[in-house]
Amino acid sequence: GTIHGIVGENGAGKSTLMSILYGFYQADEGDILINGKPTVIRSSHDAIAAGIGMVHQHFMLVDTFSVLENVILGAEAHALIAPSAINARQELSRLAAEFGLSVRADDIVGELPVGEQQRTEILKALYRHADILILDEPTGVLTPQEADQLFEVLRSLKQRGVTIILITHKLREIMDITDTVSVLRLGQMVAHRKTAETTMADLAELMVGRKLESRQWQRSEPLAPVDTHSGGEPDGRPAADIGIDVDRLGLVDANGAQRLVDVSFKVRRGEILGVAGVAGNGQSALLEVLSGIREPSSGRFVINGQESASDHALGPAEMREHKVHHVPEDRLKRGLVKAFSAAESSVLGYQRSEALNIRGLLQLPRIRTGCKHLMEAFDVRPVNPSLKSASFSGGNQQKLILARELAKGPDVLLVGQPTRGVDIGAIEMIHEKLVEMRDAGCAVLLVSVELDEIMALSDRIIVMYEGRIVGELLGHEAEKTTLGLMMANAHDDAGRLAP
Repeated sequence: GTIHGIVGENGAGKSTLMSILYGFYQADEGDILINGKPTVIRSSHDAIAAGIGMVHQHFMLVDTFSVLENVILGAEAHALIAPSAINARQELSRLAAEFGLSVRADDIVGELPVGEQQRTEILKALYRHADILILDEPTGVLTPQEADQLFEVLRSLKQRGVTIILITHKLREIMDITDTVSVLRLGQMVAHRKTAETTMADLAELMVGRKLESRQWQRSEPLAPVDTHSGGEPDGRPAADIGIDVDRLGLVDANGAQRLVDVSFKVRRGEILGVAGVAGNGQSALLEVLSGIREPSSGRFVINGQESASDHALGPAEMREHKVHHVPEDRLKRGLVKAFSAAESSVLGYQRSEALNIRGLLQLPRIRTGCKHLMEAFDVRPVNPSLKSASFSGGNQQKLILARELAKGPDVLLVGQPTRGVDIGAIEMIHEKLVEMRDAGCAVLLVSVELDEIMALSDRIIVMYEGRIVGELLGHEAEKTTLGLMMANAHDDAGRLAP
């Protein structure tokens, strides 16, 4: 009946500790007591039998199976599927009603929003009679609205006596929902606190072992507004100073849905343009088009002097050749290959460069040495280029991708969710790196669901709603209420609540 938070930097040992509790790893020493009784957990089967359920950071679901099939997978009560399915459908209906976990049993999991996929994971654990529930970075892939819904579910579980362990980097979430919190640093538990008796600043200092200072990343003198449709700049600078020039861009997906509608904007060199909006309103599609992953259905854009249009679209390799680099939103789907070593992932997209090849053969020692330097510069832990990419924590995977794309000195940088799943100390470092890119003359397009991040870094902010740009603000003038109204398309021309 309590919620206990566990916080720590990337690589501090949070997921390793939970993997011991769930039976993926065995501890070399120490004891585990469940309800006061020493318990030996040699496998996840033992953990489930002891009443432990775990919702992993990256969901363990079969995309082509239904919700019902995923829930009973591995917990079939009968040699034939049909009897198990009948019983499971009744139990799912009961659990959904009791805990507010509304998911349609016959929906295909791969077609569900991530919030409903996460509910399916929770239902899997409850179906197996878990009364101890571990959630590893549960809001890392959720929109703010989905995160709020998750917390309502967790409060409901808590009221019904479930013990919840919450691993998160987001200290605001720790303060909002937990009763107690423990801090891990470099594999050691350094503090236990009652949440009501601590502060975010105290926890942050315990996590990183030093005091973190609030930083102001925006310019002291804001840039002037950009004339979206003119050829040059209002201050007389030439069009060559524009890193990204998007003109009436449109995208229709394979199902005929309009993902982008008449999108136009410009990004100067030496500027960060933030893109705000509730997830699913066109931001991801915009990044995919500008990086060359998808071809636009209409319109055109000029990026670092190269034109791409619906009738002649540049691909991702051509974009890289023209010094347009992309940090994708989904690091596992688009950023690295889990089975590759860190060294191999550190050169993805650049593996054909002359610097890494001799007569067509990749120079692996040179790649490993280069990866080691990147890891040291971006504080990727552990500094082991030979370790598989899948073996790093999510935050360290993210830092490796950022190191790969930023270290090569792009002229234009497209960044999606740069600090998703990253600890507070690493967030500070990543923000500093992005500002360094801006100050070096790079044009930066930043997509993030974190409004604090958008407001802290952006010189200008555009807001997207249903594939359209519905508003623009100067970064130093932005505040959450106005941005929230714009994100809901509920504002007037002055950014106030529309009548």
